[in-house]
Amino acid sequence: MTTFRTLDQANEAIAQKIIDAQPRLVDVVPARTVIAALEGKLILHAGPPIAFADMPEPVQGAAIGAALFEGWARDEAEARRVCEEEVQFAPNHHYQAVGAMGGILTGSLPVFVVENATEGNRAYTTMHEGEGKVLRFGVYDEAVGEHLRWMRDVLGVGLSRAVKLFPDGGLPINPILAQAVAMGDDFHVRINAASSLMFRDLAPKLARVGLPQEALEEVLDFLSGNVNFFLTLGMAAGKAVLDAAATIQDGSVVTCMTRNGREFAIRVSGLGDRWFTGPEEPLETLYFPGFSDADACPDTGDSAIVEAYGFGGLVAVAAPAVQQLVGTGGGGFADALATSEEQAEIVVTSNPNMPIPNWDFRGVPVGIDIRKVVETGIAPLITTAVMHKKAGIGQVGVGKVRAAMSCFTAALEALAEAHGTATQA
Repeated sequence: MTTFRTLDQANEAIAQKIIDAQPRLVDVVPARTVIAALEGKLILHAGPPIAFADMPEPVQGAAIGAALFEGWARDEAEARRVCEEEVQFAPNHHYQAVGAMGGILTGSLPVFVVENATEGNRAYTTMHEGEGKVLRFGVYDEAVGEHLRWMRDVLGVGLSRAVKLFPDGGLPINPILAQAVAMGDDFHVRINAASSLMFRDLAPKLARVGLPQEALEEVLDFLSGNVNFFLTLGMAAGKAVLDAAATIQDGSVVTCMTRNGREFAIRVSGLGDRWFTGPEEPLETLYFPGFSDADACPDTGDSAIVEAYGFGGLVAVAAPAVQQLVGTGGGGFADALATSEEQAEIVVTSNPNMPIPNWDFRGVPVGIDIRKVVETGIAPLITTAVMHKKAGIGQVGVGKVRAAMSCFTAALEALAEAHGTATQA
């Protein structure tokens, strides 16, 4: 194991691992085939550990829907009882997985399998279901179940065959990230370019995998119409890359950010798998017509892995269109630029392989350093969808939120205890 004289040296090595990583989509399979623990009555969820009784209503709804999808119950009442009495719950992050919004994952749900080719480690996430009435927002009617079965049995099968037709046995993700950030994506609220580029790469392969004509048309229609389809794939790429970076068991770089609707949480490279949690900050939301703060669920989801990876709120300058939704002040380009300049103060370096043209070709930020967060008082900025506090209604707006500063303070204190004066550069 490499020994580092200072935290700065360790952080530079971690940042280089992130820059050198080569995530690729290698398969789409039912989750139990890659996460053995999901053979039993285990439900994975977003965020740090939380009991079913403490979950926000939409997350409970998603768990109930998953229990119905797995055949553990015949109706809503029985599914709720099963979740309360029989199911074990655990964070996605404990099983190399991530999930959007409620982040619920069970064995029969189809998942992207993302492999970091430089390290050989893998990460998993459910495919993006589209918008409206979907499981991640806590909807669990029969139409949701039917759509999930189609995603597993038709879409998933087609994509599994298609990705194996790429020269190295998988769809490279870095080229999509690099192109899309130059085209205006932040990969958390705006994923239009990445989803389109992904479709461009996959469509010719899908045409060759032998799907029946009707099924092929359904798959192509779904992918071409889902401008957010790349979201969860980008999350899994971030998970695979940051898990590899965390194998350097030193430094002060954030390797995970997540929330469960009650708490915000981080993990840090030099502190292993320990969770550092704090209360969630209030969301600043642009609501869809007819909704207000009274309707919003507290922020949930593992999607803040996008910001830990260096995208989302950190690359506001790359996605000035997003400022009209989540910007400060007048919501113009100056606000986007100021946001990224601020966020650049809390990272180790930038990625030269992913330059942002309207930021003088400066690269995407790499490696949130807890020391810099505490020293500057600048918390990472997260852009996010906002869902209704009641299950079954769905998304009510788009917003932004700051990471809980108390997480970073607690982590820095733990790092000081573990390393003494090593918390200094």
